Amino acid sequence: MSMMIMADILQRIYRFPPRFGPEWGSGGIFGLKFYKGTLYFNLAFEGEAHFLDEEKELVYCYELVGSKPVSGGDTYNAVDVVDDYIYFGGWIHAPVLYSREGNRRSISFINKFSHVHEYNIREGKVRLVWKEGINHPTEWAGEVSEIVYDPVDDKLLLARADGHKNLGVFSLNRKDGSIIQLTSEPALKGTLFLDSAFFDISYLGYLRGLQFMDLFDRKWSKIYIEDFSKISVDGGNVVRPFVGSMISAYARLFVFVKGGILVSEPTPYEKDSLKFVRFFDFGYSGYSPSRTMSVTFGGGILTAFNAFTHGLVFPQNDLERNVMKEQNTIVGPSLLVYITPPMARIVGAFGARITSIETIADKILLGTSTTANLARFDAMPIDAGYREILVLDNKTAFRKPPPVSFTIPTWLLSTGNWGGIPLYGYDNAILSVHSSLTNRLQLFEYDLSLPLKDAEKAEYDIVEGKNIIQLREFKKIVFFKLEKEDANGLVNISLS
Repeated sequence: MSMMIMADILQRIYRFPPRFGPEWGSGGIFGLKFYKGTLYFNLAFEGEAHFLDEEKELVYCYELVGSKPVSGGDTYNAVDVVDDYIYFGGWIHAPVLYSREGNRRSISFINKFSHVHEYNIREGKVRLVWKEGINHPTEWAGEVSEIVYDPVDDKLLLARADGHKNLGVFSLNRKDGSIIQLTSEPALKGTLFLDSAFFDISYLGYLRGLQFMDLFDRKWSKIYIEDFSKISVDGGNVVRPFVGSMISAYARLFVFVKGGILVSEPTPYEKDSLKFVRFFDFGYSGYSPSRTMSVTFGGGILTAFNAFTHGLVFPQNDLERNVMKEQNTIVGPSLLVYITPPMARIVGAFGARITSIETIADKILLGTSTTANLARFDAMPIDAGYREILVLDNKTAFRKPPPVSFTIPTWLLSTGNWGGIPLYGYDNAILSVHSSLTNRLQLFEYDLSLPLKDAEKAEYDIVEGKNIIQLREFKKIVFFKLEKEDANGLVNISLS
């Protein structure tokens, strides 16, 4: 494809303001994939699958699943490509049923279906491969949150964890739509890693282990993580390790979760083969790599950590009010990160969410949204976010990093380990601690050298009031720990 034709395609992607799409807050632009001259993405919550090539744009509205009006589509980036086909999955309401009763805004799940579709690039046609619903008003079949092509068996492996029934890893025959459950452990994401297909084990979205199938003998193995502190390079635990994305590089497996990165060596059963490294961890904050993508780029990994992935606006009880306080506290911008071990560099700072990532020739495409995926009784008749596709020059990944600031109330941090801030490329880095009591701060420095190594430690006395700590002597990744809990303090990290 010529650069002129590609430029024409890029000129036809645009902003999407709030439109009809009943669901919880905002979806986003998911599944960005450029393949054989066609650009695919799913617009949620409108329930639109877009296909752009040099001649046309096809918008498919899931009419093969059910009748209009629809909402949903995909909110986890379930897409893969095989031969002349783009396979895309997720979930869809067809038709959607919205209701409001007092302060409870809700969606009925009677018409919610999990799905996998096929787009034929040569013919420009969409085919429904498989769909499944359970016809229940408050529960739904496991959404398709990942599609991994199995090149040995010529099947599509589906990860399903978000739902109430039919969870686990499934094998889908892409020709006749027949489906077989391979494991019943819920899985949100997956990838090919050496000669195996790897998936997480997640309950309520939180990482509890890994499950993987040998592509040759088809045998499954599982590893459980009972305590993150036992595999963490800093000896600390992690709060709510919600799975974001999974990718393989450097003959290792990288699993991005809220709080950091799980790195697996090729032999995950051996001692010290699983390591957890803290990365943009802000305790009980909702800051997370959830509902975004990781892609290979220049031999490294390009991924995102998001400021506002999940939120809540109409709490129904005290528990939900506390959750809203945690999730809706914005501690910093969403960041685009380029990982080339031992380095991990911030290469872009953006708004609420980066929902999808793709690279095309000399461009980087980012799907973005201004609003989080909200809670159950926050349902609205429209998608509440402004979504757009940003087109960046790929030199962005190699330039000086952007100025970034984090402001974190210390009640979010408690006495746990937090941070994991990469300082590569910054000339000035300042930590300000506004403390309501005398305290002691531990600082740890490490990098992403493979295999991962333990962190080096420094300590600082914290007085009541304002404390300024210059970080210019540190050049790698730093995280912190407060000795005593401070319910009224504030921390700021400024990078320039």
